[in-house]
Amino acid sequence: MDNYGTILLVEDDESLAQWVADYLNNQGYTTHVCERGDKVVNMVRTLNPDIVLLDVMLPGQDGISVCRELRQFYQKPIVMLTAKDEEMDEVIGLEVGASDYVIKPVRPRALLARIKAMLRVSNDATTANHTNDNLIRVGNLNIDTQARKVLLQGSEVNISSAEYLLLHFLASNAGEVVSRDAVFKATKGREYDGLDRSVDVLISALRKKFDDDPQHPEKIKTIWGKGYLMVPSAW
Repeated sequence: MDNYGTILLVEDDESLAQWVADYLNNQGYTTHVCERGDKVVNMVRTLNPDIVLLDVMLPGQDGISVCRELRQFYQKPIVMLTAKDEEMDEVIGLEVGASDYVIKPVRPRALLARIKAMLRVSNDATTANHTNDNLIRVGNLNIDTQARKVLLQGSEVNISSAEYLLLHFLASNAGEVVSRDAVFKATKGREYDGLDRSVDVLISALRKKFDDDPQHPEKIKTIWGKGYLMVPSAW
C-alpha cells in the first residue's frame, strides 16, 4: 500500500485513538498515537510527522500549550481536535499557531478530507518556497518566502504558520479583493462552509500584530459581501 504521509495523533481516549489510527492506516497513512501532552514534543522531534492531530484536553500538558511549544520549531500542519461548541478553544488554538481545527466527535471521512487538504496546502507552500527565492514586497512589508520571515520596516514580526499562509496569500494579491472562498482554498485547501470563523480570527490577529485599527482597518480591509483587500498604500 502507498504511504501518503506520517501522522501523529495525540488523543487520550484510547478506544477513539485506536479506531481513528486504524482508519487512517487503512487509507495509506502511517499513524502514531500519543496519549499524553507532555510526550508530544519529543515524539514530534523524533518522528517529524507530516501533520499533527492534537486534542485540546490531554493529561500531562494541555493541547493549547503543546501547540505553542511545537510552533517554536515545527512548521508543518497542526490540526486541533476540539469539543463541540468550545469556540474559545478554537480561537486560542488558532492564535497560538494551529493550522485548522476539527470539532469532535470526529467523523472519519471529514477528518480524512481535512488531512488531505492541509497536507496539500503544506506541500504547495514548501514547493513554492523552494522554487521562488524572491521577496514579496507590499510597501514596507517584506515577506521572505524561503525563510518564511515577515518584516515590517526592517523589523521581524513573529506570526504563526496559519497567519503566515494567510498573509502570504493576501500580499500575493495586494490591491485585489479576494473572496472568502478563495482564501479558504489557498490557506486550508477546502471551500468555505458558511460557518467556519477561523479566517476571521486570523484576520483579527494580523491586524493586531500590524497595528491596524480593528474598527477602521486600513491595511487589511473587509469588503462586505465580497471578501478581503490588502491595501498596498497603507503599508
